[in-house]
Amino acid sequence: MNNMTAAAVAERARAPQAALQVLPDDGLQGTLVGRAWAPQGAMPGPAVVALRPEGVLDLSAHYPTMSTLLDTLAPAEAVRSATGQYLCSVEDLLANSQPGTRDASRPWLLAPCDLQVVKAAGVTFAASLIERVIEEQARGDATRAQSLRSQVIGLIGQNLADIRPGSPEAMRLKALLQDKGLWSQYLEVGIGPDAEVFTKAPVLASVGCGDDIGIRSDSAWNNPEPEVVLAVNSRGQIVGATLGNDVNLRDIEGRSALLLGKAKDNNASCALGPFIRLFDASFGLEQVRNETVHLRVAGTDGFELRGINTMASISRDPTDLVAQTLAAHQYPDGFMLFMGTLFAPIEDRDQPGGGFTHHLGDLVSIQSAWLGGLHNRVTHSEAAPPWRFGLRAFMANLAQRGLLQGTAL
Repeated sequence: MNNMTAAAVAERARAPQAALQVLPDDGLQGTLVGRAWAPQGAMPGPAVVALRPEGVLDLSAHYPTMSTLLDTLAPAEAVRSATGQYLCSVEDLLANSQPGTRDASRPWLLAPCDLQVVKAAGVTFAASLIERVIEEQARGDATRAQSLRSQVIGLIGQNLADIRPGSPEAMRLKALLQDKGLWSQYLEVGIGPDAEVFTKAPVLASVGCGDDIGIRSDSAWNNPEPEVVLAVNSRGQIVGATLGNDVNLRDIEGRSALLLGKAKDNNASCALGPFIRLFDASFGLEQVRNETVHLRVAGTDGFELRGINTMASISRDPTDLVAQTLAAHQYPDGFMLFMGTLFAPIEDRDQPGGGFTHHLGDLVSIQSAWLGGLHNRVTHSEAAPPWRFGLRAFMANLAQRGLLQGTAL
């Protein structure tokens, strides 16, 4: 994607850098839980951990999976009262979860979910809705996007945020656009009654803070999607939130919505973390509804892109998105739900009218005041570490560590 060789990109990516912020603005004041790889002992494996001022505590003896913990009647209270085994200091865990600095002999952060299905809601913001329509009209060709943008905005307008999906006003707009021949499948889910909810990644396939994120090598138009992700337990209760990068391949999805799976679900294409902030007296759904997520992409070529995702601008309430996810399905192990993004990059990077696309080695930082920072570097999905630790390996690991005896998962 640029003129640097793969070796040069890798060397640049490993260059020393100041430590990136991972904790929320209020530090360890909230109830922060996650998963960390614990390499110590006879059998290394993933541990459910709590981050406290005194250190990182391994809660696996009580909660062998994050799904188990989130299914307790009061997860935040359960974490505060739980005793755990000291794993390492918070500072050491975070330092070993920075991009390009992994020491395999010390603990590092994993994606904070395990048995949960990873779901994603799309086209939940007006700005991203317009960009999805442009992708569709351009048939995935980035060079056509600029000319189409003014045409689409001229017909649709930019102020769709005040239109409630499924309302009579939305249905009148739908009829008008159909009459003008501009109706789109993206407009259907953007202003129609039914939200787009799809499965983003297989169970256990998500990567965590510090890991590489993957884009397909055959994609030439792609971007990060900084999002707030809800943690929902088996009873359909929202019990916490984290950050996520729903990596998007605009050219592949733009060619056909039937290629959504190919555009969205690839090796290392789903990043979650750095941890889940559980709902407690200091943090709840109102903070989620009003959170602002900041994005920074720093390229090895000196390019920098910044953007924001303002949750207050979302078209559908988080509770509605959860209800629609549960309308005709059950999730006995809970699920994680990406809520979509306001951010849709149009800034040119390589050529006028070409828009933004990733280069190998890009450092993607997603940050918010309440949820901390999720940091990853971009590589090709084909070059990212292959996903090998699936459900059979996970169950075998828990069994060998003696964590399945007499304990519900």
